[in-house]
Amino acid sequence: MADTIQLSSDVLVIGGGPAACWAALAAREAGCSVVLVDKGYVGTSGATAPSNTGTWFATTPERRAKLIAERVKSSEGLADIRQMGRVIDTATQHLHVLAERGYRFPRDDEGALYIANLRGPDYMRFLRQLLVRAGVTVRDHHPALELLTAGDVVAGAAGFARQLNQNWEARAGAVVLATGGCAFGSRILGATGLTGDGQLMAAELGAALSGMEFSSQYGIVPLHSSVNKGLPYFWASFYRADGSAIDIPPGERFSVLARESLQGPISARLDRATGALPDALRRGQPNCFLPFERAGIDPFTELFPIGLRSEGTVRGTGGLKRADDDCGVGIPGLFAAGDTLERQDIAGAATGGGGPNASWAIATGVWSGKGAAAFAQRLGPRAAERPVRAAGQAGLRPAAAARALDPAEAVALVRDEMLPVQRNFFRSAPTLNASLARLDAAWATLRDHGQGEGASAFRLREAAALLASSRWAYRAAAARSETRGMHRRLDAPASAPALASRLTLAGVDQPVLSFDRPPLEAAAS
Repeated sequence: MADTIQLSSDVLVIGGGPAACWAALAAREAGCSVVLVDKGYVGTSGATAPSNTGTWFATTPERRAKLIAERVKSSEGLADIRQMGRVIDTATQHLHVLAERGYRFPRDDEGALYIANLRGPDYMRFLRQLLVRAGVTVRDHHPALELLTAGDVVAGAAGFARQLNQNWEARAGAVVLATGGCAFGSRILGATGLTGDGQLMAAELGAALSGMEFSSQYGIVPLHSSVNKGLPYFWASFYRADGSAIDIPPGERFSVLARESLQGPISARLDRATGALPDALRRGQPNCFLPFERAGIDPFTELFPIGLRSEGTVRGTGGLKRADDDCGVGIPGLFAAGDTLERQDIAGAATGGGGPNASWAIATGVWSGKGAAAFAQRLGPRAAERPVRAAGQAGLRPAAAARALDPAEAVALVRDEMLPVQRNFFRSAPTLNASLARLDAAWATLRDHGQGEGASAFRLREAAALLASSRWAYRAAAARSETRGMHRRLDAPASAPALASRLTLAGVDQPVLSFDRPPLEAAAS
């Protein structure tokens, strides 16, 4: 293999979605040199690039208050009103910044900018253009494998340049992790590279996670497609294999469909969309309807088979625990943004999918970029010259004797344990414990014996991140012995007031769990 590529900057951003782009722009505008590395191509990789997404914004105090009240109601006691307001304000400001810099938002009938929606392909292409204009060094197809530290301070990262077949090492005064959530190997739109890499790298240094039990969000997909966009299904009717209609009470669509899917095949038809609505949906959500056109299906008049597909922490809320308003994660020099962070601040036990998550990516990207820039500037220009230590473990530095491992086996196991509705949508102690036993065994094998170089290290580290994220999710699910939001326990179907607090995990091999404040029973004992 050729010599290692050497990179250096004040701030290093890892990731290629909107949160990463906003972080890089914020750090650059704060006066720092910035390198951004992504495992894909910045502008087309990740869950936003192939999608349309709403935004969460407010241009009046009344709308702001209404948005917050709505989210508080669905969060089941776990949201943060102050942080909600910060997200709305920052996102609204920077949606207008997009327009000022040339992003072509449509206008409504009164001529006002329509900032309620972002067209994923246009949005990400525009953000890439802004990065280039700002002087950010963008390195595509450069997945990060591990963080570097200088003492107890994060000092950069190392990885593999896939197209060049070279290792790379980047020294930096501060690092922002914006690698997205973990889809547990689910083949939903744009999720191939969402394997929990940033969460593993940070946890290896001692960063904590939270909200990982809220990782059981599922989306509706036509069986002939991976498109998990849910908007059109507000106008759908659902049917069993015998043609009988499925009755769905308000607010129970996913639970009813999940139960029905265990009994047999389900079909849908968008027959509640009438008048001008079908044409409006086709124009507003073209990516949803292209697979139907290719399959020769008119979804407004014809039945088509559907399934529920896991969206993991991409539309769940789990991730790294935010330690401060700058999105530091408790390790000096390390920040996180977007779906890499837990989103209980804005979603609580519910999903923030769509508008709230899109605005969260903007806001936390801006905050983390500014925070990383300030940290790097405090260190001064000699920060990149510090001696460093590589911090990666599983898949890179085995705890025991190295031997050949096939990472595909670990990925297949994660999919088997995390994707089925009967395991992850509907949870119980027996299934959680059985899954954890298998996932723990696979983790121990990879931790003890996995050792890769170059492309093989990249695949082993992805497998390690998938295993780590799965183990965190199910450990948290086992500890939260109640039903709350998207966390559904068949053996504990009610919410427990004593557990109305966030659950933190720390550690990789043997995670330690704790509620942010003691459950009432513990406080009384």
